[in-house]
Amino acid sequence: MAKHFTRRSALTIIAAGGASMAAGRAFAEDKTARAIYPVAVPVYQTQYVADRIGFFKEAGLDCKLIQGGSGVKTREIIASSQGDIGIGDITHPMQLSNHGRAGRVLMPVDTRSGAVIFIIRKDLKDQGIATLEQLAAWKRPDGRKPIVSVSSLGGTNHVWASYYMETMGLDDKVTWIGTGNVETMLGSLKTKQVDVLVNSLSLLNDSVAQGWGALLFDGTDEVIWNKYIGGKVPVTAHFTLQATIDKDPPKMQAFVTALWRATQWIKAHSPEDIYDAIEPYVGSTSRDANILEITTLKQVADYEGTIDAAGWARGEKVWFREMTGIKPLAIADLVSPTFIEAARKAYPG
Repeated sequence: MAKHFTRRSALTIIAAGGASMAAGRAFAEDKTARAIYPVAVPVYQTQYVADRIGFFKEAGLDCKLIQGGSGVKTREIIASSQGDIGIGDITHPMQLSNHGRAGRVLMPVDTRSGAVIFIIRKDLKDQGIATLEQLAAWKRPDGRKPIVSVSSLGGTNHVWASYYMETMGLDDKVTWIGTGNVETMLGSLKTKQVDVLVNSLSLLNDSVAQGWGALLFDGTDEVIWNKYIGGKVPVTAHFTLQATIDKDPPKMQAFVTALWRATQWIKAHSPEDIYDAIEPYVGSTSRDANILEITTLKQVADYEGTIDAAGWARGEKVWFREMTGIKPLAIADLVSPTFIEAARKAYPG
């Protein structure tokens, strides 16, 4: 049975470290740390801000941010204990738990996905393909199904895009492939190796500006999201292993406190300010494209850091289905709320 971080032990940590938190340092003292993010897009901006604004340092962490290359690779890094904390689709810690690694969600990031935009090759849009149904009916010159690219199979883009397609009865009409980081994803669309790329607003806008991409379907739109999903759902989350928590709870508290402070900083600042802070991490796409995406992310961000039963229930139909292969989990099986509770107490939003 997986060992759980108890409320009693959390209260012990809080009592012992309260003074240091009040001083802006959250239980860690210059500890080497590793935070993992999948690819260089703004959706992972809480990690970037915590680094660039200095919240990791103020929490006592000598933290190095490492690009995993995809959501699945990020999960593998966390699973192997080569990273302390990852950010990605909430299904990643679920997959860890399903495979005996006791994944734990420390803090949700958003309330709906900001990275499920279907970007079609412009030449196909010009041929008249304007809907997902029309895409599914089209065949490549060699007679094969349309190829839809995501960062990684099983990652955020794939999980949510495939749910839309499945709900519409179109999932088996396309071929899904993973194409990795920003450069390789955009390159695969530009060179027509793939027909559609599912990702974020910054990639859409850059592909449109370059003249080889166009919008096909916006799964991030609130009206569309509510039609198919039903409301707020924790999509992206900061996660780790229970074993990593057990090894050093104060270090994990430092991580969550720094990330909570980064979330509140993002809430209080303009998209332009946020871009200027995180530019070294998202330089593969243009300033204008990134600012547009950051603007959208501010609208879907979770500024409370909590997951409620209603949001969890909405997500179950997406997470626990044949495509993901994830066995159902309850909130208590996955979410460790004590760290965010301590962070919110120390730094009220």
